[in-house]
Amino acid sequence: MDVISENRCFGGTQGVYSHRSEATDCDMTFGLFLPEEAEDGPVPVLWYLSGLTCTHENAMVKAGAQAWAAEQGLALVFPDTSPRGDAVADDKAYDLGKGAGFYVNATEAPWAPHYNMWDYVTEELPQLITGNFAIDEERQSITGHSMGGHGALTMAMRLPGRFRSISAFAPICHPTAGDWGRKQLQAYLGDAPDAWAAHDATLLMRGEGLDIPLLVDTGSNDQFIDLLMPEAFAEAVNARRVPAQLRLQKGYDHSYFFVSTFMEDHIAFHAEALYS
Repeated sequence: MDVISENRCFGGTQGVYSHRSEATDCDMTFGLFLPEEAEDGPVPVLWYLSGLTCTHENAMVKAGAQAWAAEQGLALVFPDTSPRGDAVADDKAYDLGKGAGFYVNATEAPWAPHYNMWDYVTEELPQLITGNFAIDEERQSITGHSMGGHGALTMAMRLPGRFRSISAFAPICHPTAGDWGRKQLQAYLGDAPDAWAAHDATLLMRGEGLDIPLLVDTGSNDQFIDLLMPEAFAEAVNARRVPAQLRLQKGYDHSYFFVSTFMEDHIAFHAEALYS
């Protein structure tokens, strides 16, 4: 693992690191914020998964999360959204290929050799950070924005016991039924319906439910709300009678202005679960 940068930040350290990934068979970069408390021992961690076109840097720079994480004594992990490098397959469209890994393990050509973001985020990167930094493996929570909200929701439901709480900002809620999902799932996973369903938060909620605290914020003026399908997820939550906070925030759109506005709420929500 190589240190790209380490900067003092709200009493802690905001670092950026790169390493060779076995899961994606390429060099990967991630951001990690450690609060001051990490100098004395392992701290709880909140994973933040970013959306389409993003790298590790977008949320790290724009979300305003470090101030609130420092206040609560939480670490933050900012993974990349896809494999990178000249040897990695790509597409001219913004919503497929680099920057659009959709947090799945691809099985189809030309994506399969590198696009294994599910294994990277759920297995390889957790092992790397808990093995090299003062992170408490037993106290993890997860959040994300848009495509990253999709990833966070599906990981929380498919990995019971891993996370203490789950939140999302404007998540893609029902990808098997929308244009942000069907295109990518078919490209990465082929035509197998079961493979698609395993990465659809609405279908997972209908089938499995959730037993950890859940918070979702979506802006009422989100320019992509028809692609996100929050109403489908809300219906599934209600049908399963899962306790949740599903909030429609008046006037907000899909941008990081929206994310940064409600970041304090989300980090406080996770801190309550992580320290309970």
